[in-house]
Amino acid sequence: MSNRYETVFILTPVLSEDQAKEAVTKFKDLIKKGRGKVRHEENWGMRKLAYPIQKKSSGFYTLIEFESEPAFVDKLETEYRRDERVIRFLTVAMDKHHIAFAERRRNRGAEGAEGDKPARKKKETAENN
Repeated sequence: MSNRYETVFILTPVLSEDQAKEAVTKFKDLIKKGRGKVRHEENWGMRKLAYPIQKKSSGFYTLIEFESEPAFVDKLETEYRRDERVIRFLTVAMDKHHIAFAERRRNRGAEGAEGDKPARKKKETAENN
């Protein structure tokens, strides 16, 4: 039985943009080789860390949503630990509420990117009337 997972990992900031993309491709290919299916991927880019990790204050964030067998998650996390480019990772199993939330978040993000989102109205005060 296949489950749905979401994994976020942070790559070291000393990588070039191409090296970061290559690392992401490596993990996506690993999921596919493990008979998993990549459902969604988001590249959040370079972001500041909440606290220093390995004396680094920023990193390349990537989110991958995928389906696979539960045993595969251990193999994926072992690869994260072996890869010196990965400074932090987190993988969580998605329940039906998490899946629904992720789909709503993606749909809302797509609307904002297309410019369909209406402009925010200013609050009217008694002074303006």
